Amino acid sequence: MYSNPAQFEPLLPAEAQREPLLAKAHELSRAATLLAGTRVPSELRTLLRSMNSYYTNRIEGQHTRPHEIDQALRKDFSKDTQLAAKQRLAVAHIEAEVALEQRYSEGGKAQDLYSVAGVQAIHEALFGRLPTADLQTDEGEPIVPGQLRLREVKVGQHVAPAFASVPGFLQRWAGFYGGVRKGEAALVALACAHQRLGWIHPFIDGNGRVMRLHTHAMLSAWGYTGGLWSPLRGFARSTERYYALLADADSLRRGDLDGRGNLSQQALIAWAHYVLDVCQDQVNFMTGMLDFQTLLPRLEACLVFEATVEKSGVRRESLRALHYLFLSGEEMARGEFKAMLGISDRAATDALGALVQRGLLKSDSPQGKVRFGMPQHALRFLFPRLWPEAEADSVSGT
Repeated sequence: MYSNPAQFEPLLPAEAQREPLLAKAHELSRAATLLAGTRVPSELRTLLRSMNSYYTNRIEGQHTRPHEIDQALRKDFSKDTQLAAKQRLAVAHIEAEVALEQRYSEGGKAQDLYSVAGVQAIHEALFGRLPTADLQTDEGEPIVPGQLRLREVKVGQHVAPAFASVPGFLQRWAGFYGGVRKGEAALVALACAHQRLGWIHPFIDGNGRVMRLHTHAMLSAWGYTGGLWSPLRGFARSTERYYALLADADSLRRGDLDGRGNLSQQALIAWAHYVLDVCQDQVNFMTGMLDFQTLLPRLEACLVFEATVEKSGVRRESLRALHYLFLSGEEMARGEFKAMLGISDRAATDALGALVQRGLLKSDSPQGKVRFGMPQHALRFLFPRLWPEAEADSVSGT
């Protein structure tokens, strides 16, 4: 059983093997930084948090349907106890994501995520939001938020380090990866850190969620996401590959040409390539979705559907005002919005009310300013293929 932190070397590929990874990381850094600076409605970021929660829990085989997450956010939990527990877990992930982003994005605290306390804080941020009844493993073993495991574990073929050695392994993990501070190299290190944190398996339960929240929070803290993308969606859309490469990188060194550490360098390289490719794919996808030239016809298609098929009272004259709200990412006084419709005041009032009713406009009070809304039923028009499961929910009428 592993007890010496030297036993999970290499933590990074040898310098001579890093160049292809650094080239990918450079392109990712450039594209992600550009995307993160895009101005968008706050409701889009809110929607993406629900999507992240859905996908990270789907990876674990414990996901709820998108509309069930939406219901849970409105405190409308299922009477089915198992489904309600999954809904609470989904909400806990959303709230933990917000809390972690706020905590580590302020004052240059990103590197605090590379610490034993930082890893424990992620586990606490997630599981500390659940009621006691939900805090147990599938086998009925209690889960203590933030507590490192107190027994031995085996995951698949991998026998994790002795529980008494977990703090030492985490300190080595944190000290090494926290010391990699250069842009592209830090992205490569983050990919490797994700895998090696799983190898340590510091908690009795929730390790995968903690690993993914760590990667998500770090990318956010470095300013790469702007709340507009996350690798979680990409991991979930390639779950078999995610788990296969994650497990393969647990493997022992395969001969003299496979690095100098105890574990396989080639498997770690393959894993790092996968993570960087997933991140780049997510950045590319969202960059395409936020192309404002294509957004206008997508928004118009949504309004046409609402007016002619749903007959919801939404009017096509709302296009210019809604497009402006999206591009500005800001709120607008109701009177100003109605003036942009170019129709009578009574008709404009009715049209605005229909937009609020359908969730295409959001407001914090009956007479308050309005902002662009992002209801799940409009995703198939506004952001097709972003969250296909939410699109399917809305089409089926659930």
